[in-house]
Amino acid sequence: MLCIMICEDRPDSLDLRMATRAAHLAFIDTVRAQVRLAGPMLSDDGEKMVGSVFIIEADDIEAARAFNARDPYTLAGLFGKVTIRPFRQVVPAA
Repeated sequence: MLCIMICEDRPDSLDLRMATRAAHLAFIDTVRAQVRLAGPMLSDDGEKMVGSVFIIEADDIEAARAFNARDPYTLAGLFGKVTIRPFRQVVPAA
């Protein structure tokens, strides 16, 4: 199943994001087969990273939560709010 993860950074945490970014990207390399789409959410002016969005393949919602729990960003306490939900792709047709 597909799952979407919307991960919002805690306020004023850009330094933590940048300090943890290399470990996060290394983690993503190890799970790349599961990742359909991923990238940072940006501030309204499009300049500053303020969160992350992932669409991943997972066996179930618990597997998606486990994926998130292993992310170095999560382990570092970067995210203030995380929403994980099953996702159905409509466009483009899967």
